[in-house]
Amino acid sequence: MNKNRVFNNKIQKSGYLYQKTKRSLLQNMVASCIFAFQKISNTYIMFEFLTQRRTIRNYSKQTIDTKLLQQILEAGAQSSNTGNMQAYSVVVTTDEDLKKQLSPAHFNQPMVMQAPVVLTFCADFNRITQWCKQRNAEPGYANFQSFMAAAVDAFIFAQTVAIAAETAGLGICYLGTTTYNAQEIIDTLQLPQLVVPVTTLTLGYPEITPAITDRLPLASVVHFETYKDFTPETIDTLYLEKEELDFYKKFVVDNNKETLAQVFTDVRYTKKNNEFFSEKFYKALEQQGFIQ
Repeated sequence: MNKNRVFNNKIQKSGYLYQKTKRSLLQNMVASCIFAFQKISNTYIMFEFLTQRRTIRNYSKQTIDTKLLQQILEAGAQSSNTGNMQAYSVVVTTDEDLKKQLSPAHFNQPMVMQAPVVLTFCADFNRITQWCKQRNAEPGYANFQSFMAAAVDAFIFAQTVAIAAETAGLGICYLGTTTYNAQEIIDTLQLPQLVVPVTTLTLGYPEITPAITDRLPLASVVHFETYKDFTPETIDTLYLEKEELDFYKKFVVDNNKETLAQVFTDVRYTKKNNEFFSEKFYKALEQQGFIQ
């Protein structure tokens, strides 16, 4: 009887272990499936989010929580950059008086005063240069190549901040006027040598949600293996949809032009203005030490 009891106990124990192992395997399979589904779902949500984004130019009066802003900036600081030097910086402006001083440099666009936060992103080799000098190393960053590397990294930083902010429900608008009037911004923000502003983001909660801005077909900007130059026929095809939009047709009429291209060349981004602001920016680079 004792032998039978021991044998039966072993059988029961074995069956219990089997059922436990079976349940564990089943739970792991379910967990793996849930994880895979969540990963696929999150990927879809991210793609959907990126393709549905909008530029926000009208902001509500709601302020941005300091902790949230810190998290957004920390996410941006994780961006890829040249040699992990992080040759960039951002000046966070929330003070109303300082925003008033910055506003003329951005042609008094209303979003500068409306947005609770203005972020000025800079190519910055000042910090690294000082570090090198304090560590018995001779810096060689007062040149155009270093400016370009820092400028690219600053743009990557800015775009990561933009995505992080939009993920948190905030709206952003890039201000291309930053390089038009870089010297005025340098003076207002008291930027030292080897620091040059390259782009600006206004940041805040959207007052309204505008329509998605049109984009050219992907074939306009993507080339596989080598660059494929455009023929007159492909130019017509790529710009057809844009030129047929009522918004742009009205744009042409309102500006008294024959074509949409003329609006860009004769009104919005003229040769005269491009050359004028190019010279201004070149002088700012000289003053800040990137061009000797």
